[in-house]
Amino acid sequence: MKAAVYDNPGIPAVLEYVDMPDPACGPGDVLIAVEAISIEGGDLINRRSTKQQSRWIVGYAAAGTIVAVGENVKHRTVGQQVAAFDMQGSHAELWAVPETRTWLVPDGLSMAEGAVLPISFGTAYHCVSTKGQLQAEETVLIHGAAGGVGLAAVQLARQAGAQVIAVASGNERQARLRALGATHLINRHNQDVVEEVRRLTGRKGADLVIDPVGSTLQGSLLALAPEGRLVFVGNAGGGGLAVELWQPMQNNQTLHGVFMGALFERPAVHETVDALLKAATDRRLEVVIDRTFSLKDAASAHEHAETAKPLGRVVMKV
Repeated sequence: MKAAVYDNPGIPAVLEYVDMPDPACGPGDVLIAVEAISIEGGDLINRRSTKQQSRWIVGYAAAGTIVAVGENVKHRTVGQQVAAFDMQGSHAELWAVPETRTWLVPDGLSMAEGAVLPISFGTAYHCVSTKGQLQAEETVLIHGAAGGVGLAAVQLARQAGAQVIAVASGNERQARLRALGATHLINRHNQDVVEEVRRLTGRKGADLVIDPVGSTLQGSLLALAPEGRLVFVGNAGGGGLAVELWQPMQNNQTLHGVFMGALFERPAVHETVDALLKAATDRRLEVVIDRTFSLKDAASAHEHAETAKPLGRVVMKV
């Protein structure tokens, strides 16, 4: 099979499109002929900074058609179209993953949308609802709102009846976010995020802050209302995650860390992703794809995802 691999971490150009052995399909695995690959933030971080064994196939998310199943597989069959998650291996023509990390792609949803949705919307739902406990009429501040998780969080928060303050730059990106449900937009390049949030909330602060950036955590705490909740997920900004905790203790604020890799196989989380796939199929949610590349152009796709400030996810087709 063909795959995008790297030997040593670094810039996108370290990715090579090469021949690799077909993966083995274990007893509990399904083997997927990959059709669409979603480039996740973790893929970029791993390729940029994580030393792995040579010829490492990066990638968390993809969708395609099952071509083989292991002997212990009970709920998947050859020919089914599925979206999948695993900690590596999606940047390839074939991908073996546990059946418990797959979801059926409903008729009417494209394979590209299916590849993108589980991580983006599954993570956003966990941040907004499971951990964030967002209620109608509350105010939520969403950093990195033009990214995959941010766009999903904006839509889910608006559907929950909340006031949504989205942080994103660029007129086109802000207009799209407003159409998807953002009540207020903040451009961090020429506006003070904390001061704007306080102005918009009558100096109270946001009831919930969702922060996938990481380097903005201290500002997130300053923008948070007393007894508010901060959910931090990922580290797209690539900076340190150290914060001063005296103020949140005094303000009785709650901090939740989210890493979905350990959670997707939990029945409740898995069922939530199924429901989100159905909602996207019914066009109650919109999966935003910025641009599509070929797998053979993986280096260019990573370059675009990393530097072009895409609106939504970048996808590769096989």
